[in-house]
Amino acid sequence: MGKAIERLARAMAVIGGVALTLLVILVCVSVLGRGGNTLGHSDWLTGLVPGLAEGLIGSGIGPVQGDFEIVEAGVAFAIFAFLPICQILGAHATVDVFTSFLSPRVNKIIIAFWEVILTGIIILITVRLYDGMMSKVSNGETTFLLQFPVWWAYAASFVASMVAVIVGIYCAIARVAGVITGKDYMPRSEGAVH
Repeated sequence: MGKAIERLARAMAVIGGVALTLLVILVCVSVLGRGGNTLGHSDWLTGLVPGLAEGLIGSGIGPVQGDFEIVEAGVAFAIFAFLPICQILGAHATVDVFTSFLSPRVNKIIIAFWEVILTGIIILITVRLYDGMMSKVSNGETTFLLQFPVWWAYAASFVASMVAVIVGIYCAIARVAGVITGKDYMPRSEGAVH
């Protein structure tokens, strides 16, 4: 079961990575379009090469309309999409200043405790995300420029957060079982200890 959960977390991370890559490309295109539009309207270019300035403006170059609305929705999804891989690999940042002198068993108990707490928080966030999504569905709210329903962003984030819940529950059970039995039920931890 651990391998299946790890594959699910990795698949979600890949999807989140693709989404984030597309958002970066969108922002670059929008910034280049905005820069080209500004250049076409600049006194410098219109004075130096008026035909080029008019051609640039006439081409319709400019920022991508509603880019910030897409980025806002996409980044929210990406954050939830990366949560499962951080959870399964134990890659959340930790500070071990006060626990480094404790025994490995005590550290395992502390890690299991915080794993359960984090899973509870992820569940709470997912429930509130679902409530927010249903609120947006019922009131029909849309984005300002693109006019797409706001609940679409909530739905994408909700799907990713459900995967985070599944992975979180597995991790919490595995960590607690590891404390009880002394075995390690988690995949290798890469960690982000500071």
